[in-house]
Amino acid sequence: MIKKEEFTILGKHSKRILIDIRFEESHSKKPLIIFCHGFKGFKDFGCFNLIADFFAMNGFVFLKFNFSHNGTTPEFPIDFVDLKAFSKNTFMIELDDLECVIDNIYNSKNELLNKNIDAQNITLIGHSRGGGIALLKAFDDRRIKNLITWASVNKFGNFWSDEVILKWKNEGIRYELNGRTKQNMPMSYRIYEDLEENTLKLDIPFAIKNLQKPYLIVHGENDETIKVGIALEIKNWNNNAELIIINGTNHTFDGKHPWETSQMPKKTLELVTKSLLFLNSLKNI
Repeated sequence: MIKKEEFTILGKHSKRILIDIRFEESHSKKPLIIFCHGFKGFKDFGCFNLIADFFAMNGFVFLKFNFSHNGTTPEFPIDFVDLKAFSKNTFMIELDDLECVIDNIYNSKNELLNKNIDAQNITLIGHSRGGGIALLKAFDDRRIKNLITWASVNKFGNFWSDEVILKWKNEGIRYELNGRTKQNMPMSYRIYEDLEENTLKLDIPFAIKNLQKPYLIVHGENDETIKVGIALEIKNWNNNAELIIINGTNHTFDGKHPWETSQMPKKTLELVTKSLLFLNSLKNI
């Protein structure tokens, strides 16, 4: 039976980070997967809970969390009720959040988690913008053993034209329409300044080219948000990475929110099955 633990930790930027962990309790420690959601995402989007259960049933501990400034709160984990926090989010804040989550696992005083988690065997999985965060962290942190990205970006900021950036700088804020909720979500110019101030720390192409860890790239053939050519470019930058393109699916691998059935979409099932095969192939390495 799958056991679920949910808790919050205090992030580096004075906001709580909501975490949930799913696993099947046993007498042996299990490898840990930490999942990073994407832009305008959250840990319980669509069928993410079904994905977590899938990996838990296949011998992993699956941890997912809400980035501290993603616009949700611990009290409202699937609603964008804190647009002030969303407007202040930066890439470095998200990297710091992930660092806090990993540190918390290493320093945990929770006996149940310590008994079940093999903290020496951590895989990061990141979706979309979360893939970029996972890429940077996997390259930089020796505690991370493996990496999987789903529909990942390969650079931050390449969606913003010079014209957009100039207007953004002059006005101090721009708005991103959330097509699902119809909210105009504010983004401070600070996120662009953060990117310019931390070019080395946020250099995803450099991280990809120099990553020396097992890495699986998965992308949907018909991704409308991050074109499949991005995945091909990532693979071109790292010949040791494995690339899987899933035919006939989109940016969310046919998932949507809310997801109201107990079965994953067929393309999502293909996504997680191939990710599991990749991880299982590493067990004897």
